Amino acid sequence: MSIMTDAHSINEVIGTRAPLRILVVHNAYQWRGGEDVVKDAEVALLRERGQVVETYERDNASINGMSSLQAARQTLWSSQTTAELRQRIEAFGPDLIHVHNSFPLVSPSLYWEAARARVPVIQTLHNFRMLCPQAMFLREDRVCEDCLGKVPWRGVVRGCYRGSVAQTAVVASMLTVHRAVGTYSNKVARYIALNQFCRDKFIEGGLPGERFSIKPNFVSVPDGPEVARRGGLFVGRLSREKGIAVLLKALDRPDGPTLDMIGTGPMESEVVAHPKVRGLGAMARTEVLDAMRRASYLVLPSIWHEVMPLSVVEAFACGLPVIGSRSGALGELIEAGVTGLLCEPGNPDDLARTIAWAESHPEVMREMGRRARAEYVAKYTPQRNYEQLMTIYREVIGQAQPKRRALRVLAGEAENKIQETQT
Repeated sequence: MSIMTDAHSINEVIGTRAPLRILVVHNAYQWRGGEDVVKDAEVALLRERGQVVETYERDNASINGMSSLQAARQTLWSSQTTAELRQRIEAFGPDLIHVHNSFPLVSPSLYWEAARARVPVIQTLHNFRMLCPQAMFLREDRVCEDCLGKVPWRGVVRGCYRGSVAQTAVVASMLTVHRAVGTYSNKVARYIALNQFCRDKFIEGGLPGERFSIKPNFVSVPDGPEVARRGGLFVGRLSREKGIAVLLKALDRPDGPTLDMIGTGPMESEVVAHPKVRGLGAMARTEVLDAMRRASYLVLPSIWHEVMPLSVVEAFACGLPVIGSRSGALGELIEAGVTGLLCEPGNPDDLARTIAWAESHPEVMREMGRRARAEYVAKYTPQRNYEQLMTIYREVIGQAQPKRRALRVLAGEAENKIQETQT
């Protein structure tokens, strides 16, 4: 039997003969957030469908035991990551490495160690950290792209990361050094952007456009029973970038509706004190989904470049249309008049008018909800996500190491044949 070396043949082998060996790398946040949820969901999805997945993780909670100098060194280049990842690669023999978050402790050293071992790296871009030290393109409640595609010295002067000049300088140094030595342009085989808006923004910031694939996040939500729907709902972190201050001002109208708000965050006291808000605090996911099935619309008036909030996908899955701002990817995720409504970011008057329209057109909103559910089924289910993810994996492996993978598969087939003859 001849060894297959073209990408098409190797993809057939990968797709039909043997599971992939995938090493997922993630730097966990001190407070669990959307990126942690997405990583766990993808790992579970891959394992459920027969792929072999191991994880290498570091936790930001360990920063508490480090000095500022130690943390800075880890951010720029982590010898701990290099050593541990080398051992993991040698023991596990992955076909590829899929990175979700590497900041700060995993560090960009992981890309170099993977390259040394000739294992291709796929990086999902969950935020804008590679372009902006603060990761959100937000300053003083306004979108700021002053560092986009440039040395981020402005962010250092302004202390954009955590309000600290010193900490921002560390992040900016990491970005500047690894851009200069080609880490981001040469050591990553494929970037995954969550939508077209994010892809375009990353390419504008200098990442190589030919290495991008688009794959959105997903959620697993079964179709629920039809129930009476009434009122608006907010689900998410109660913070300024989510447009909470804008939303509270929009609700100040004496004839306006009362809104249920699920979540916690730095603006929780202001939310709870507002007369037109029922602050429900943190809730279990099943309770959140039940609330989404009972509501008439979800409100997400973010003022930053949203990447891909899971609350929008969950709302669509529950047949709930979304009122969102034309900010970041929201203008792409929400089709105005079809799956929801759009309003001007940071404008409480426009938001109030949009909410009032939704309240006075319940049947139209219900029809938008049906279309939102159809959008979920078409784009954001686990099966659809698995198909997209495996296509990306096969392409990357086929381009990077067809001979290596083919030899492994053929060796496995030979071993099976020997065992069959012995029995």
